Amino acid sequence: MTLDNRPVHTGGCQCGAVRFRIEGALGRASICHCRMCQKAFGSFFAPLVSVEGVEWTRDEPQRFRSSNHVERGFCPKCGTPLTYEAPDGVGMAIGAFDDPSAIAPEIQFGTEAMIPYFDRLARLPKRDTMGDVENAAYLADIVSFQHPDHDTEGKSGA
Repeated sequence: MTLDNRPVHTGGCQCGAVRFRIEGALGRASICHCRMCQKAFGSFFAPLVSVEGVEWTRDEPQRFRSSNHVERGFCPKCGTPLTYEAPDGVGMAIGAFDDPSAIAPEIQFGTEAMIPYFDRLARLPKRDTMGDVENAAYLADIVSFQHPDHDTEGKSGA
């Protein structure tokens, strides 16, 4: 929180080259299943939250014009998707926030392109990362170069 009790939200890309800060309440959180968002995120959908007043605190994303109306910001070093920028506003990738668990989607868009098995994913068997006994040695040996989920001094990562 700031001195005037406005919430502060921070985040950035995987390597830490691009970081952002947003003061104040976030807008509506959503997931978009449209094919353009699937490709932009390389995933089943794009989780986004509407924002105002983004301050880039470390570098700034590069942009790709994905349509005549939209630019998408991403880290030029690691490729992390960061923004959806349209004439009606900016959406930030929920996963790029330092605490994405605090931003729950309220609506789904582009459902005509939803991957057919998407609704069944929650019923798949689950196990923790370290519960993968077949790959225990491999997992125990991993050294992460990912930027931590908080602001740091100077540049880091890629």
